[in-house]
Amino acid sequence: MRPTFWARFGTAVSLSASLTASALSPAAPADEDVECGWRITATHVLAELDGDDSPRAEELREALLDVGADEADFVPESCTDTGSGDDNAGSGSGSGSGGGSGSGSGGGSGSGSGEQGETAAEAFGWGEPDVVDDFESAGLDDWNLYDGPGHAGNGVRSPDAASVADGILTINGTADGTTGGMAWGNSQQYGRWEVRMKAPKGDEAYNALALLWPTAENFPVGGEVDFAEIMDSSRQKVELFLHYGEDNSQVHGEVEVDATEWHNYAVEWTPDGITAFLDGEEWWKTTDTSILPPGPMHLCLQLDWFPDNGGGGGEGEVHYDWVKQWSVGEGESASTDSEASEGSSDSDSSTSLTEEENSKGGRMAAAR
Repeated sequence: MRPTFWARFGTAVSLSASLTASALSPAAPADEDVECGWRITATHVLAELDGDDSPRAEELREALLDVGADEADFVPESCTDTGSGDDNAGSGSGSGSGGGSGSGSGGGSGSGSGEQGETAAEAFGWGEPDVVDDFESAGLDDWNLYDGPGHAGNGVRSPDAASVADGILTINGTADGTTGGMAWGNSQQYGRWEVRMKAPKGDEAYNALALLWPTAENFPVGGEVDFAEIMDSSRQKVELFLHYGEDNSQVHGEVEVDATEWHNYAVEWTPDGITAFLDGEEWWKTTDTSILPPGPMHLCLQLDWFPDNGGGGGEGEVHYDWVKQWSVGEGESASTDSEASEGSSDSDSSTSLTEEENSKGGRMAAAR
């Protein structure tokens, strides 16, 4: 029983009552009974409400706490194991990434975005990825599709918002805020991830992104790495936000690029720092180990709706051609030996009045 009822209830009270009536207890059930998508969504929304003291947020927060979304075992480990998946609508039966390198890890195929451009993997010799999803099959078996309230309770995240056709994953957002997101079931501490994506111009309420999220679901302490966040309504700039610490401190970087076109965005996380790449070239780096995530993370793809951004009630979309992941071996060094970017250390961080805050309706927000 997948609780699609989340989308049918407009208030937190109704949400709480419906969860209770459905006999969904706070404790995580046996793994075979877990439906990961809605549990992940519940923990995400709870994290996104951090710092929001409005009556609406308090009501929703109370409902989420009532169903145990703050409990350590609410999202069991099976939800982030390779190939965990679940039976969310739209998951299909495709091969996905599985436990190996899969197909389509080379320079492209008959479908997809065509020319692949320069990648960080090629530029720095990362070799074959450990896991890859090139979206050549119709299914999303290795992904947990979000199912429930939208970002910070705005709109709805629906599994039906994500679709695969002709080697491309698309997440659509409607004028009323029905959109989507998904978490990859390949968790690890340290590694490299690369994503080929583009975000056509749409309503300015929609932000497209690729990020790393803590598998322990312990934001903000567990950190967050938004390594390709497209908030600019003209789609001519991509930003990075590294969240960390109990107070949700952040450091930030940005790079000018036409994000309406296909580009390759990569992030490398080693014990010595985090580096971001665009089309095979480094553009941001931190070597401040005090702000690095403390535990395993996994890749997420999202299209988030922020109605307070002043959008005109229009639609949005984001496209992904492929995603790839590599492990980092013990003692393996970073791909570059460059100095850290300006503004990338704890002394440069902010917990208020960041560009992300301004773009998201005037309050501190986690991208997730």
